[in-house]
This record gives sequence, structure tokens and C-alpha cells, in this order.
Amino acid sequence: MLTPAYLDPSLDIDSRVNDLLGRMTLEEKLREIVMLGAMSVVEGDTFSHTLALQELGNMGCGAMEAPRLSPEKNASIINSIQEYCLKETRLGIPVLFISECLHGYMSPGATVFPQAIALSSAWNRSLMEQVASAIAQEASVCGIRQALAPDLDLAREPRWGRVEETYGEDPYLTGELGLSYIQGLQGTEESLPPDKLAATIKHFCAHGSPEGGVNLSPVSVGMRQFREVFLPPCIIE
Repeated sequence: MLTPAYLDPSLDIDSRVNDLLGRMTLEEKLREIVMLGAMSVVEGDTFSHTLALQELGNMGCGAMEAPRLSPEKNASIINSIQEYCLKETRLGIPVLFISECLHGYMSPGATVFPQAIALSSAWNRSLMEQVASAIAQEASVCGIRQALAPDLDLAREPRWGRVEETYGEDPYLTGELGLSYIQGLQGTEESLPPDKLAATIKHFCAHGSPEGGVNLSPVSVGMRQFREVFLPPCIIE
């Protein structure tokens, strides 16, 4: 049987992607922008083929938030889900597994580092990169490929309940430490090494200064303040 072009590793990425897109139905494309929780296909603490049939069917999904069990169980569940998607969906597209990684891989038994606001108080780029590198190593061995970190919100609204996720109120410090964290998570190579994670800069710019400090409330900032204060930390060069 002729191997489909998208499964041929000897071809360039653009050719493989174009071939895959040409084979996908509209519904399959839509499923690739769907994210599910991995626990939706877990019964007790093990992968359930029955639940996978219900939740993933023969199309799978684009991304899954990783289970929050022990690292060993997480790895087993993730491997089972990937095997299901590779062998029992029509196109065999694997799932992108993501996890919160603000100050450690979110899994019982993984290393817990100080929260972001505490890490930033060290004013130490090298330390920040080492922490992020350790987090990437612990998460990647369980099958995680994307980290929901770093948080580059500025702590300009002390009533906001997520100040501890930030690196503080200063745009320069936040940008510098954020860059070090990203380099620790991703490495500096053009492609993502197996022991690294794709970083996710969050949240939407100025998200951390909501009215009344209420999470997800409107943010009242002028265009100059937006460009000079809130936007610079997010422009990673």
C-alpha cells in the first residue's frame, strides 16, 4: 500500500501539511481546533477505550489538557490516548498535550518551584531559565509538548486574584524574565527538542488589570499606556 505523503518523513513539512489538509473533511478540520480534558477518557486512573470512542470517535481532537494524576499514570494515559488516535482515527493525527507550567509541571509528584512573583524577586535570568528547563524536562517525559506559560501580565491591579502568576508590575523585568523562561522551556534551537516544550505567552495584553480587580472584567487603558506599558513585555525578540 502506498504511504500517504503526509506520513512520509522524507518529504518537507509544507508538502506533508498540504497533503494532509487536502485529505481532511471540514468536520475533521474543526476537530483540530477542539481541546478536551484528558480525564474525559479516563475511568478511575486508567485510559478507557469506551470513553475514547464516545469522546474522540474516529477523528480525535486537536489538543488535550494533560491528566493531573501521578507522572507515571499521566505518561501511561497519554501514551494510550496517542496510540488510540494513531491507530483508530481515520487519519491517525496525534493529540497535542498541554499542561499548566507556571512554576512547575502541574502533576502530583512533580517539582514545585516558587510561584512566579517569588521567582521574579530574585532578578536572576539564569535561574529563571534553569527552572523552566527543569519543568520542561519533567513534563516532556510524560508526553507533554506545550506549556501554558509564561504569564506576562503586569501586576498593576493588586486586587486581581492572579497577581502571584505574574513577574510583578515592571514591564522591563517582566519581559526579561519572560524571555529567559521561554528559552528554558523551548531551548534556542529552530525545532523543538524532545525534552523541551512549546511556550504559550499569556494572557491577552492588559488582561491583568481588570476593572475592580475582578478576573475577566473589562480593562480601561489608553492606547499610549497600552503601547508603552502593557505591550513591551510581550514583544519577545
